[in-house]
Amino acid sequence: MCSTMHLVFLPQGQSAALADNNTASGRRIVLSYTCFRPHLYADDTQVYFSCRPFAVTDFQLRLSACVDDIAAWMLANRLQLNTGKNDLLWCVTSRRRHQLPTSALRIGSDLVKLSASVRDLGIYFDADLSMRCQIHKTVANCFAVLCQLRSIRRSVPTSVYHTLVVALVLSRLDFGNAVLVGLMAYLYNRLQSVLNAAARSIAGL
Repeated sequence: MCSTMHLVFLPQGQSAALADNNTASGRRIVLSYTCFRPHLYADDTQVYFSCRPFAVTDFQLRLSACVDDIAAWMLANRLQLNTGKNDLLWCVTSRRRHQLPTSALRIGSDLVKLSASVRDLGIYFDADLSMRCQIHKTVANCFAVLCQLRSIRRSVPTSVYHTLVVALVLSRLDFGNAVLVGLMAYLYNRLQSVLNAAARSIAGL
């Protein structure tokens, strides 16, 4: 099993120099717990860990201790951990889903409940990595935009309308499509339905 947790290290609007310094300090804290692997960004840190089902309880205790250390460091630097933006996701196959812990994770004085999916750099990941959530949201957003564009179909030239469809619809399909390799056929069919609808809209059908 693999756990992913998103921790906000900096409030938005900090300078780049301060962000670099704080992410480096946060990385040292996370790496002091040898079982964790951090991925750092300017104002966001993701902590990854894999373990056997029997080691879940020990993992949760370690992660809580790690976040406590991060929160203490932030407090010493006049920063505050935003627990409202923390997510916890267990990644596991469907057959082992019954082995997932159901208890919330303690983060300071707060409890973080398990998420069915998390948003990472604009892409939604499910607990079983099926990408159903990403497909559902992409398709829904694309059809919503197409509905809005149809209201101006007769008010703009075809070339302009074509450009709008490519920029506002097809670009959403292209975003992060590398993570969609190897999905089940019915999920690809849902994406294809967006392309078909876009083509009919451009053709005025």
